[in-house]
Amino acid sequence: MLKLLVVEDHALVREGLLQTLKSIEKDVLTMGAEDADNALRLLELHPDMDLVVLDIMLPGLTGMSFLSVLRKRFPDVPVVILSALDDPETVKRALKGGASGFVPKASTSESMLDALRLVLAGEIYLPPKYHEGAATKTKGRSAAERFSLTPGQARVLDLLTEGKTNRQIAELLGVTEGTVKIHVSAIFKALSVTNRSQALLAVSKQKHRG
Repeated sequence: MLKLLVVEDHALVREGLLQTLKSIEKDVLTMGAEDADNALRLLELHPDMDLVVLDIMLPGLTGMSFLSVLRKRFPDVPVVILSALDDPETVKRALKGGASGFVPKASTSESMLDALRLVLAGEIYLPPKYHEGAATKTKGRSAAERFSLTPGQARVLDLLTEGKTNRQIAELLGVTEGTVKIHVSAIFKALSVTNRSQALLAVSKQKHRG
């Protein structure tokens, strides 16, 4: 059974989110908490929680501060930030703080569910606005279409083509170097190459053909 926790202080918003999350798949247990203290109690009762959806505008301990607590106490539970503040700086702070995704509150229910499914599959979700700011949206989509890459792999490939190292990519995407290495290996396999130079050449050839 999939277990999801929503941490949101506004009751109506929280109840709406819990109802929406029930449709993410067939067998789902959804739980809600209005603040960090109640969220921690639920996580202690359910250490096998699959994902936390966290509003950053919480009373008391703010969402960003609580994110840090979650990463220390429950490092294996992915956290997706849900916020009305979706400027690039806020998104970057969330990812550097250890969030596995960032969903603007202006998103549709289906967009949010798609983002959560992506994170549950081990990917990192970024809102389109963030991609536009980093000038990666078009390139990432092209790579995904041409090489059948996941969104996470497409973002890593885009940064590879800019000459970024694994460490730099990890810092930019807010993930570990280990995660980047996994993505790079998958990219090499998808492109039928064995190193970065060959990968860049393959991308260049496809770009000229496309």
